[in-house]
Amino acid sequence: MGAVHTALLLGTGLFWTVVYVLLIRTGLRERTFGMPVVAFATNISWEFMFAFVRPAPGVMHVVNIVWFCFDLAVGYTVVRFGRAEFPYLPDRFFLPALALLLALAYPGMNYASEQFDEGVGTFTAFGSNLAMSGMFLAMLAARRGSRGQSPGIAVSKLLGTACASASMLTDPDRAARYDSALMYYLYAGCLLLDLAYAGAVFAVRRAEAATGREAAEPVAGSAAVEAV
Repeated sequence: MGAVHTALLLGTGLFWTVVYVLLIRTGLRERTFGMPVVAFATNISWEFMFAFVRPAPGVMHVVNIVWFCFDLAVGYTVVRFGRAEFPYLPDRFFLPALALLLALAYPGMNYASEQFDEGVGTFTAFGSNLAMSGMFLAMLAARRGSRGQSPGIAVSKLLGTACASASMLTDPDRAARYDSALMYYLYAGCLLLDLAYAGAVFAVRRAEAATGREAAEPVAGSAAVEAV
């Protein structure tokens, strides 16, 4: 059981690292961002909290620091290319709006962690992952194409979060502590939405290939949905 649990933890770290690398590479190549803005705000808040404020135990502390650095790179793509994805938002409002979002995200994640998990990051990690999976689907629909996204990102996200869920179930101490209907709902919800996202990305890519067109450019009118 110990070897299986360790392998699942390694899988979580590996697959999510691949997600970050592909998000950054694809965003720079296609001059956009690949992680929904709200998901980016909650994600970088969580990484900062459990890398520096309340460090996670053992190797996860190092992993969280590395992921936080990747989040900074993702943040660069948001700042550098994000204005084009919000055509109805005046340019001068984009950075203040992003700063306000980040300012709201951190205390929200902190209060949720303290309220529901005694300051630990488990509920907030899986809860934000569930929301993030829905946001990726919404972003795919808003962009009307796969710009900034790829099958590699979708599959790696699916496998990384699935490994994280399975690692919880194979850790006797954590499995007992988090043996609740809410956690099982989060495990199942993440898996179902990640499967739906991966299937949608593959379907969109096939459609793009069949019509011989590239991923769509930013579409006027998509800003309201793109916010997620």
